[in-house]
Amino acid sequence: MNEEMSYRIFKILEQDPEISQRELAQRMEVSLGKMNYCLKALMDKGLVKAANFRNNTNKAAYAYLLTPQGVEEKTRITVRFLRRKVAEYESLEQEIERLRDEVKALNLGEES
Repeated sequence: MNEEMSYRIFKILEQDPEISQRELAQRMEVSLGKMNYCLKALMDKGLVKAANFRNNTNKAAYAYLLTPQGVEEKTRITVRFLRRKVAEYESLEQEIERLRDEVKALNLGEES
């Protein structure tokens, strides 16, 4: 599982800890099997824990909670994710500027 997927899972679980695996898989646009694998991996690392709802009539219902280590890992991933996206943004800005210069040069060439 890559960092971007972990980041997205952490973000969704923070906002909606009572989400089902099926709903989470749908929101992430992955199979239920893959989501089950990802959640199990995060739980095995001690980053997420699953807790049964005590007063829920559906005994299969869980809340997925970030552990303190999970919150720390989400913070680290968020910082790396932000740095990567800023670098991509800056690279795109430079490419757009080069393309504008190229179009400007082509338009000037047509006017002669």
